[in-house]
Amino acid sequence: MQSLLDALHSDALNELTSIRQLSDLDSLKTLYLGKKGKLTDILQGLGKVSAEERPRLGQIANTIKTDLLTRLEQKRDELQKQEWAVQLQKEAIDTSLPAHRLAIGKHHPINKTIDDVVDIFTRLGFSVETGPDIESDYYNFEALNIPSDHPARDMHDTFYLNTGYLLRTHTSPVQIRTMEVQQPPVKIIVPGKVYRCDADVSHSPVFHQVEGLYVSKNVTFSQLKGTLEHFLRALFGPEKSVRFRPSYFPFTEPSTEVDVACVNCGGNGCNVCKHTGWLEILGAGLVNRNVLKAVNLDPDVYTGFAFGMGIERIAMLRYGISDIRLFYENDYRFLKQF
Repeated sequence: MQSLLDALHSDALNELTSIRQLSDLDSLKTLYLGKKGKLTDILQGLGKVSAEERPRLGQIANTIKTDLLTRLEQKRDELQKQEWAVQLQKEAIDTSLPAHRLAIGKHHPINKTIDDVVDIFTRLGFSVETGPDIESDYYNFEALNIPSDHPARDMHDTFYLNTGYLLRTHTSPVQIRTMEVQQPPVKIIVPGKVYRCDADVSHSPVFHQVEGLYVSKNVTFSQLKGTLEHFLRALFGPEKSVRFRPSYFPFTEPSTEVDVACVNCGGNGCNVCKHTGWLEILGAGLVNRNVLKAVNLDPDVYTGFAFGMGIERIAMLRYGISDIRLFYENDYRFLKQF
């Protein structure tokens, strides 16, 4: 029996040296050391051996089994490392190749325009205020001298909610909220989103406005004109011509619309300005006495001016954009130009 065990050991070692794949290694282990393997077959004959020989032959069999298991594991580690080396070679990364260039984010033209507008006014002493997008009818209309039967409500195309609230149609409600809690002088700029039922190449149901308010004693229309002329020339260029036209807004009296010389033709007349040479930029005026009364300010003591502008319109003029919808499509080819 010892000769059978020695032959098994020798045969297993010879076959082990020729193994090249892990799957073959498992087959070899099963062949020699499995429950129905060759070693088990030999050990089943121990019953025919004398009692004195059995311990010695059993010890030899265990030694052979331990040696084969150790060599099998060593061979497994060797084959595994060889497989990993081949895999690493196939998946190797050539670090000398140029890397893919990552796209660098840009300031959105809407955000850039808002930042520029706010920066100009903060340098003039205005502070930035914000307010809720969902407003009550009182703050959006009533307190701004726009009662329920006022025809100016038709100008706003309002999104009404089932709760009796609405999506604000302008950022003017923040003016009321601020004056309710802050005594004059009040000097604020209010950037934010507003909502109206309107959508085409020059209108969006969601857009951005910046409104301003200055309330104190002895505020005059000439101060309003000087402030807005400074702002428009800082935004569009120091030589830009500015004009004021009479207009009507329920929350200001007197009211004006403010134009700048066409940024496309310089005032000579073109399709952009409809051959007038002028572009409407914003509306403004002195704060209506009824608005001051709504926040318990005496209009005989305090006066003020207010103004408001659409940011998308200014951005379209500054950057020569003809379709407002381009701002919201998030097309990187468009955004990377800014």
